[in-house]
Amino acid sequence: MSEQTHPVDEILAPPKLLTLGLQHVLVMYAGAIAVPLIVGRALKLEPADVAFLISADLFACGLVTLIQSLGATQWFGIKLPVMMGVTFASVGPMLAIAGQTPGPEGARMIFGAIIAAGLVAMIIAPLVSRMLRFFPPVVTGTIILVIGVSLMRIGINWIFGNPVGPTAPQIVDPAQAEWLKAVTDLAATTGSQIPAPPPGLALAAKMNNPAYATPGGIALSAVVLVAILLIARFGKGFIANISVLLGIIIGGVLASLLGLMSFAKVGEAAWFGAIAPFHFGMPIFDPVMILTMVLVMIVVMIESTGMFLALGDITGRKVTQPMLSAGLRTDGLGTLIGGIFNTFPYTSFSQNVGLVGVTGIKSRFVCVAGGLILILFGLVPKMGALVEALPTTVLGGAGLVMFGMVAATGIRILSAVNFSSNRNNLFIVAVSLGMGMIPLIAPNFKQWMPHDIHPLVESGILLATISAVVLNALFNGAKGTAEELKAAASTADH
Repeated sequence: MSEQTHPVDEILAPPKLLTLGLQHVLVMYAGAIAVPLIVGRALKLEPADVAFLISADLFACGLVTLIQSLGATQWFGIKLPVMMGVTFASVGPMLAIAGQTPGPEGARMIFGAIIAAGLVAMIIAPLVSRMLRFFPPVVTGTIILVIGVSLMRIGINWIFGNPVGPTAPQIVDPAQAEWLKAVTDLAATTGSQIPAPPPGLALAAKMNNPAYATPGGIALSAVVLVAILLIARFGKGFIANISVLLGIIIGGVLASLLGLMSFAKVGEAAWFGAIAPFHFGMPIFDPVMILTMVLVMIVVMIESTGMFLALGDITGRKVTQPMLSAGLRTDGLGTLIGGIFNTFPYTSFSQNVGLVGVTGIKSRFVCVAGGLILILFGLVPKMGALVEALPTTVLGGAGLVMFGMVAATGIRILSAVNFSSNRNNLFIVAVSLGMGMIPLIAPNFKQWMPHDIHPLVESGILLATISAVVLNALFNGAKGTAEELKAAASTADH
């Protein structure tokens, strides 16, 4: 390396680039595949479509990583070692849409909101830095805590079974269902004296479902969880960093040995498949859903700002205002690309920012190599089909760790907040956490509200964000600084 070459711009030897790039991919892989699995199954898509979402996500992850790390004109790319992945902050609103409109139509609504939000984010990227004062650590820590707690429900349902559907805790007794059908058929016969059942009459689900909370499934989740914890405790360096991924692999191998995992769809999947845009049809643009996703993007860009500033310190390259704008604009561009290619909003992955600090490798071309590897993975449909074939009980053990770590990150950020001399911060966290829990505890709270605003209010993450920002402005004024945000991001990374 010449004296004039900054470590960020150093081009390493190809074997080293490939190895270090793969390391970045493995660190982020478990988090990258989680969101398409969550959203695809919430939409009740066919397994092949869920596998396609995973492939599309990996492809778009790689493409946006290339733009962010390599740069594309002066307008896009912060040109630092950044790996881009789907933000968990977008999961709540997307699940709200999926709950109302499952299937391909719901997917088109989600992607329409994402495309529009990406365009808006690109426009407002230069203005976001002026909003930093509204997002001090007490706000960002609370938001991240609520994101983690909200996602924990998904991980827990992966272990035991979803509250509705084939794995619900209670199901209708088949004998009672058969009796009701027989009575209905008799009432419909000509000359029958039996009155027809009232419209909408349905039997209550009171029979315990043998498919819910099976001992074998719980044991498999426990094995994955214990494996992750043991690897994290006794593994060294890189091995410890990919403990979640290794735990999933161990669970998958055990599930296949026990006959709980079918590879039929993997065998049917092609070795190569292009990622076609608008796979589910042309997107649907709903104003309320777009507004919801724009609010998510503002939170995402504030979080990215902290990551970029922290990464600038780690790499020794000062992040200037034009660089920051280019990086945030790429968050918007990546989200736009995500919507077009059937995937989701993107942000910089904090675990990879932490990996840069741990390894000391500052070259952005390592992440460029990681981006190319992700693109390659996305173009191999068998990989998406393999992930989709994993039993949810395997993912449940890992989900407890992944989503719990998000919540723990929020707690770590809040640990630096002054609660002793500023008791108002307690009110901000307490009320905002409560607001975030409303959709989880009382999901029907919105039943008398206008239907059009349901996607906006049934995301606990958005309710907590609005609450935290407003209450902080009320109690503390707009006093957040870039240094505070950078410190919060540094806390989250390590």
